[in-house]
Amino acid sequence: MRIKHNKKRNTAFVYEALIVEATVAVLKKDVHRQNKAIDIIRKHFNSKSVLKKDLNCYRSLYENQNLKTDVSKRIIREAKLQQKLLDPAGVFEAQTQLIHDINKDLSPSIFNNFVPNYKTLATIAQMFSDKISPKNQIILENQIITNMTKANNEVEEMFVDKALYNTFVGKFNNKYEVELLTEQKELLTHYISSFTDNAVSLKIFLNEEISRLKIKLEEARKIEEISVDENMLHKTNTIIERLESFSKEPISDELLLTILKTQALVKEIYTDGNNN
Repeated sequence: MRIKHNKKRNTAFVYEALIVEATVAVLKKDVHRQNKAIDIIRKHFNSKSVLKKDLNCYRSLYENQNLKTDVSKRIIREAKLQQKLLDPAGVFEAQTQLIHDINKDLSPSIFNNFVPNYKTLATIAQMFSDKISPKNQIILENQIITNMTKANNEVEEMFVDKALYNTFVGKFNNKYEVELLTEQKELLTHYISSFTDNAVSLKIFLNEEISRLKIKLEEARKIEEISVDENMLHKTNTIIERLESFSKEPISDELLLTILKTQALVKEIYTDGNNN
């Protein structure tokens, strides 16, 4: 049933690989590489680009989870229709230019970045292809429907072999000398995506995440180790005040870095608390 899959020609995979690269650059404070990755995203995935339209067809399938079966089928039908309406030659040329810019301004190694939902993206690409039989088309659609109707925490286990996933994550963490928390990955993904959706999803996420962190830190003040230490209590109160001030500030790298550090701090506080 399988057809050859060229991940460089999988628009969604390349987009996700660029997000990974930009995310790592932000964490490592590699401004030059961060800007290069973001410039490529802005250039090739702006609202008027054919690649953004192609990406939207993919995203409508791999970002929708826990949906009803009939809704999933309708979304697949519409995504396939919109994808077929795209000019194949135009998509191919745009992908060629994107690949060229990545090779020239970043590195071909971008295409080796670990993208956790790679198998799902490959399945969608096969489903979009006109080189498979009707029978195999239905089989692939059913796989995507199963993905879309599963809860988010079930998708990774279903589409990614666990041993393979752990192996790749280990290599990723060793390569970049950083291990992201789940909430940090989510924040940075929203941040990079903000360059193509006017920061709408980022603002929503930040509002919810800042509220969560404030609650966690306010509760942490009652932990004995913090409550009896004047210095630690003062620092905790200072961070809470800083978080409260963010509602009046524009989104900036400084703000995001502070949130990232606070996420790590909260995780450390409660991990140590549970261990004790």
